[in-house]
Amino acid sequence: MPIYRHIASFLSMFKLMVIGLIIIGKDPFALFGVQAPGIWEWGQGNKIYACMMVFFFSNMIENQLMSTGAFEITLNDVPVWSKLESGHLPSMQQLVQILDNEMKMNVHMNTKPHHHS
Repeated sequence: MPIYRHIASFLSMFKLMVIGLIIIGKDPFALFGVQAPGIWEWGQGNKIYACMMVFFFSNMIENQLMSTGAFEITLNDVPVWSKLESGHLPSMQQLVQILDNEMKMNVHMNTKPHHHS
């Protein structure tokens, strides 16, 4: 999905440009001889809200484009669940079982007798 990565990258740059234009108050529509839409006029009167809306809306789209669907659980740097491998998210029961098994293994590892030379 490299095309999505390029679109997300473009969107990120476009977002910064739009936020910059909102802040400095430069009307990009005037360059094309077009009347600014109402949302632009609103944005000029509400710069903080407009910048936040552009930022969050753009980030939401970028995250959708970059999403792999991965959901990985690691415990002590050991992978214990992968949505990509299993094809689904773990149920609460599976999650408790995974944690229970890991805790038992850790207790077992920590109670091994140590031999001193």
